[in-house]
Amino acid sequence: MPPTNVSRMSRTLVSLVVIVAALYLVLCVALFVFQRALIYFPQPRALDASAALLTLSVDDAQVLVTVRPRDGAEALIYFGGNAEDVSRNLPGFARAFPDHALYLMHYRGYGGSSGSPSEEAIQHDALALFDQVYATHRHIAVVGRSLGSGVAVRLASQRPAARLVLITPYNSLAELGARLYPMFPVKWLLKDNFDSWKYAARITVPTLLIAAEHDEVIPRSSTERLYRHFADGVATIRVIPGVGHNSISESPEYLKLLNSGL
Repeated sequence: MPPTNVSRMSRTLVSLVVIVAALYLVLCVALFVFQRALIYFPQPRALDASAALLTLSVDDAQVLVTVRPRDGAEALIYFGGNAEDVSRNLPGFARAFPDHALYLMHYRGYGGSSGSPSEEAIQHDALALFDQVYATHRHIAVVGRSLGSGVAVRLASQRPAARLVLITPYNSLAELGARLYPMFPVKWLLKDNFDSWKYAARITVPTLLIAAEHDEVIPRSSTERLYRHFADGVATIRVIPGVGHNSISESPEYLKLLNSGL
């Protein structure tokens, strides 16, 4: 092959490599900039005239909490999934837990709460809610589902929760992201890691992990890795058969198991 043709092919190959590298860099930047749009899917609050609302004034946001008031020591604080309207749990929870005051937190941007969600903002709000509830209820069960399991386990490592229940929990959101996007350096790009495993070892209260048999979002292996980070004897793990990540709450066993963890 003439030298001219070899040189032309080399330049073409270099150009292709540069284009591919530039496209990859653009995609990485896009993932970094828009990552929270891939994590959080704010939902409006369902209209429910029977539900009371608590407003938490925190920093630059007004965070709404759907409440079913009850006198006494028992309370339940619930943190939902990334696309969940937590107020829809109120009727079922009210029937299942008649003696508990219920506090279902709408993350920033969800259910009429102002502001934008982020890991640190949600955690700040969770601490504020716990402290306010603890002033009148000294026995608080902290419950988190899916994304909210990361909020719940971190909160329980920092405040005197009486019980902890984690529904379809994960070991780390960064770990899940790396599984979904193996071509990208997710652990370097991700702002909201939700590293639940970091806080599990600090938990000393009875903890129940509830997994779905056919969870298509959070692999069982992730839940089991989280379970292994708890101290011996602190946590138990139960699997609800025949359900997926989103359908777990439709199982007759769901509220029964949840109640057993309180």
